[in-house]
Amino acid sequence: MVNNMRRIFNATLLREILRPLGQIFIFVLGTGAVLSTLMLALAWLMRGSEADALTISRYGMNLFTYTLTNLPQVVLDGVTIGFVYAAIALGYTMVYGVLEFINFAHSEIFAIGAFVGVEILIWMDGKGHLTNIPLWQAYAWLLLAMLAGSLLAGGTAIVMERLAYRPLRGAPRLVPLISAIGVSFFLQDTIRLTESLTTGQFHRIIPTFGNFDERFSVASLPVAGTTVDLNIQIKSMIVILAAVLMVVGLNYLVNATKLGKAIRSVAQDRITASLMGINVDRIISLTFLIGGVLGGAAGLLFALKFTRIDPFVGFFPGLKAFTAAVLGGIGNITGALLGGIVLGMLETFAGSYLNVFTMGAFGAEYKDILAFAILILVLIFRPSGLLGEQVGQKA
Repeated sequence: MVNNMRRIFNATLLREILRPLGQIFIFVLGTGAVLSTLMLALAWLMRGSEADALTISRYGMNLFTYTLTNLPQVVLDGVTIGFVYAAIALGYTMVYGVLEFINFAHSEIFAIGAFVGVEILIWMDGKGHLTNIPLWQAYAWLLLAMLAGSLLAGGTAIVMERLAYRPLRGAPRLVPLISAIGVSFFLQDTIRLTESLTTGQFHRIIPTFGNFDERFSVASLPVAGTTVDLNIQIKSMIVILAAVLMVVGLNYLVNATKLGKAIRSVAQDRITASLMGINVDRIISLTFLIGGVLGGAAGLLFALKFTRIDPFVGFFPGLKAFTAAVLGGIGNITGALLGGIVLGMLETFAGSYLNVFTMGAFGAEYKDILAFAILILVLIFRPSGLLGEQVGQKA
């Protein structure tokens, strides 16, 4: 009996870890292949055009060769941004899967995690703790700052749920939505006030330490008669690895633990779950805690990747992460991952090629228009998202 239970546990553990890893591989490969094919086909069709001639005069190669040569690096950069969006989107999808409402204040939870982590690192840098330290210590301090930001963000999420959402739980859906918007503005101004009183600075820059800004070569690929050096920053690798661990860990928690079973039960039927002895309020608070911890960790990852933050740092990443969650299927953990990867690659492809294909008429600043236009098209033909909305059954 004990051996059978152990085998079942080990099988469940492997399945819930290997399945999301396989999904990540398939999503990255599939999205990269589809978008790369579309770009190459468009470049091939534009042979002999004015854009082709302009590319030859600027870069010494035709439009198709230019597109093909830059493709590997564009895909890699798109994957990095996609995982950032996916990490933030997990918080949205957790709350929606249980309460079926959009927690728009999650973007400020993300910002709190970013500010707490960055301020800790700035303080440590001022004390000289980040100067001339070994690599293991640099990574340890980064992890410490991430944990601190995550815990404070998670605690803020619990307080937010208790004060702003729980009293409105039986109200029409529009009421808690308005409350979420109000909480978002309140937290945003609280960050501004705190920074004004403590540092007097609006923008904060994460200190430079360790080897996070260094690049290393992933591969050298023979492309179009030349060799393309595919490289990535250390901090981008950290972002990807942390996001993968967050997705795999959350998937295991929700699908293979007693707490996850309680979360799924509450998401499916709160009344029946309470009759079965589940403390619904406690489970909802824990759901907000988990979402807040993930959002706080994503905030420091964002600060590490883009170096500068301000009190409004959560708005656009939060909006795009929400878009990623809707694109993949709101309430669906796997959908949040897929939506983040798709949106990140769409943005990177548009930012890299839009200027060249339109001969400067549209620059990288228009990449959001293309990404959201494709989102609108997806939702017109599949309103539930690419993988389908999942409510009452945590994916």
